[in-house]
Amino acid sequence: MIDDLDQPVLDNHLHLDPRHGRGIDAVEEFVHLGGTHLLVVNKPSWHLGVEADDPAEFRAVFEETIAAVEAANEVLPGRAWPVLGVHPGLITRLVDERGFEPDEARALMCGGLDVAAEFVSAGRALALKSGRPHYEVTDAVWDASNEVMAHAFARATDLDCAVQLHTEASEDLTDVAEAAVDAGLDPGRVVKHYAAGRLAGPIPSVMSETDRLIRAAESGEPFLMETDFVDDPDKPGAVLGPKTVPRRVRWLLAEGYDDAMWRAHVETPAAVYGIDTESTRS
Repeated sequence: MIDDLDQPVLDNHLHLDPRHGRGIDAVEEFVHLGGTHLLVVNKPSWHLGVEADDPAEFRAVFEETIAAVEAANEVLPGRAWPVLGVHPGLITRLVDERGFEPDEARALMCGGLDVAAEFVSAGRALALKSGRPHYEVTDAVWDASNEVMAHAFARATDLDCAVQLHTEASEDLTDVAEAAVDAGLDPGRVVKHYAAGRLAGPIPSVMSETDRLIRAAESGEPFLMETDFVDDPDKPGAVLGPKTVPRRVRWLLAEGYDDAMWRAHVETPAAVYGIDTESTRS
């Protein structure tokens, strides 16, 4: 382990799949470069072989993610937390491939979020995940997807937790922030996964590519860093690898962005999720 960083290093959004992928080996790579903390998001349910017809069937997906987090906590010098929910792309699978009506798909996905909320309520997960498709869909599917996302905001309000979102690529998601406010949720607790360097509305979780990170660091605004590591042996080059966030932190510190790195890995996680990455680092 290269232990020469004076601050925590958090990857805000990645997946671990010990059953099919690299699992704990990926965590060890992250740690070796100086990584300390992870937010582990459950993979899309169908990637784990779950074609749900009933909300209770999502429970197996969530339990598998929690087991991966528990294994990660055995090797991290900090800790990992699960983020659980229903991938917004599920609505297309349900409607286009399985014959669901959009309202039926909405009901199933909202039920899955209710199951995820049980894990948050019990202290077994940190936050919810939801969102809307990042590709063209029919008006009926778009409306149903926004209703699912609004349901996630309402549950997060009840639970006093954050929500991570998969959405379309945009630097202006003020409509999403407004939907959160309508549900009673502070938009400062809504995180846009796979964000560019700047974002109006939710908190950006910035993909750890150099151009995006420079923009985020120079913005002076809250942000997080992520890889969206998918842990899929069939897609070894997909998105970014587990070493990327600690490597980029080292590079940004060398470039003089100390304040931005503290903001991304200490201040913003505390404000969004209520987690203390300092005291949980050994």
